[in-house]
Amino acid sequence: MLYFLLQWLETAFSPPGFQVVEFITVRAALAAISAFLIVMMIGPRVIQWLARKQLGEQVRTELASNGVDHSHKRGTPTMGGVIIVSAIVISTFLWGDLREVYVWLILITTMWMAGFGFADDYIKTIKKNKDGLDARMKLAGQVGLGLLIGLVLYFHPQFEQTRSVTELPLLREWLLDYNVLGNLLFAGADLGWLLFIPTSIFIVTATSNAVNLTDGLDGLASGTTAIVAIGLFVLAYISGHLGFSSYLGVMYLEGAGELTVFIASLVVACLGFLWFNSYPASVFMGDTGSLSLGAAIAVVALMIKKEFLLPLLCAIFFIETLSVIIQTSYFRYTRLKTGEGKRIFKMAPLHHHYEAGGMHEVKIVSRFWLITVITMLTTLLSLRIR
Repeated sequence: MLYFLLQWLETAFSPPGFQVVEFITVRAALAAISAFLIVMMIGPRVIQWLARKQLGEQVRTELASNGVDHSHKRGTPTMGGVIIVSAIVISTFLWGDLREVYVWLILITTMWMAGFGFADDYIKTIKKNKDGLDARMKLAGQVGLGLLIGLVLYFHPQFEQTRSVTELPLLREWLLDYNVLGNLLFAGADLGWLLFIPTSIFIVTATSNAVNLTDGLDGLASGTTAIVAIGLFVLAYISGHLGFSSYLGVMYLEGAGELTVFIASLVVACLGFLWFNSYPASVFMGDTGSLSLGAAIAVVALMIKKEFLLPLLCAIFFIETLSVIIQTSYFRYTRLKTGEGKRIFKMAPLHHHYEAGGMHEVKIVSRFWLITVITMLTTLLSLRIR
């Protein structure tokens, strides 16, 4: 909104300096500053309100049985994702170009999954039902969002030229064309949507769940998400810049640069949240934050045609998810074969395995951050290797 106001003032009165808001980098910086100020202003008030209402965390009982002491976290306010989401949405509304479909898609994504996450947190904390929102309802929200995103990205007129293609890692001259695959599999032209839409649903669901699983230690999910988002910021800026995209052999996507305003606010909102969420945390983001942040990462990657870089860029998220899948599958398999379930890890997700092994959570979080920095830089380096 401020972007349009400053545009009007610049057109009407031509005051010096107002022209800089036309630059995406300037508005991204302003969005980042706004996000930090919003987090700092509303954060303490939200935390105090949550504490007054006694909307605190319930500690998992199996942690203590595995030698992990989280008793000090009991009662710590949760639902702090409201702080992050508010900062991101308000900053993007202030400085983003709301004429771009990219901006509306990512805002809808964030608020959509924040709504489902909030419902889950509400049931857990206010209704005192530790199971939270029914798993089928949560899945329906993720699938519904993936379906919406897939339909818009494939059928909206703005994406007509690039709707069926996406980039492949490390291959400069090769693109994956969903229409070609659809023609081979279904023996019909222009059936790429039968592949692209399920892919969108899977990526949105998998990534939002992956971030949710990672949110188990103070500062782990918020810090890791901020680092991943820095990589997405660079990728989105390159994709929306004709010169850089041409030089690096990346698909140019007109209007995609506007996503940098959103991503900049996301990065700084997560970093600002660490003010309250770093060890020892005075608030947790809850599903309100983790589900919405994971969905935002997935949808940005889909919009800029970099979804196949997510396993590398978001390596920590997917390793955490893989540890849960391996643990659960192996337990069920051994119980079926021997009558007694066995485990590969002391606990899952992986961060709890290291905790159960005696490593302090601050060290675990720091090392996971460092790994994410390396995978983020490697992801960006892969563009130059092409």
